[in-house]
Amino acid sequence: MSLHDDAVLVLKGYEGQEELRQVYLDHLATHPDGMWKACRDGHVTASSLVIDPEHDRVLLTLHGKLRMWLQMGGHCEPSDATLADAALREATEESGIAGLTLLPGGPVRLDRHHTPCTWHLDVQYAALAPAGAVEAISDESLDLRWFAYDEVATVADDSVVRLLETTRARL
Repeated sequence: MSLHDDAVLVLKGYEGQEELRQVYLDHLATHPDGMWKACRDGHVTASSLVIDPEHDRVLLTLHGKLRMWLQMGGHCEPSDATLADAALREATEESGIAGLTLLPGGPVRLDRHHTPCTWHLDVQYAALAPAGAVEAISDESLDLRWFAYDEVATVADDSVVRLLETTRARL
């Protein structure tokens, strides 16, 4: 199965955000290259909100280009077999934490936003860090920091706050 096919299956099974979910499905139906950065009309991306083992903090990255505190995530790559694989790979690369595990139940939210390259149709997951996890900043980040849940709204935009709220409801 291709990554494109996996994304369609994941999105068809995703419950909630029906109108936005349909935008994603329509995009993939009309863009065979809709998973890749090369698709100039927009592309599907994958991200993960990293939760600490005690479930009271999240790890955010100060994005190097956007200069915003965000969850870990980015473009899909040919080596990604599934959207979940892409989300976990991005979270691991950007956090430096080995042994992350995605929360069961598939994506937590969808978020469509414009970036310097084009529209991102982000499929957002949540990942749990293992006990004793130590983060390590990547080349893509200016900083990496744990924030208590009640601090997130003071540093991040509404999309990250919504992702945190939906993730907390699932925990």
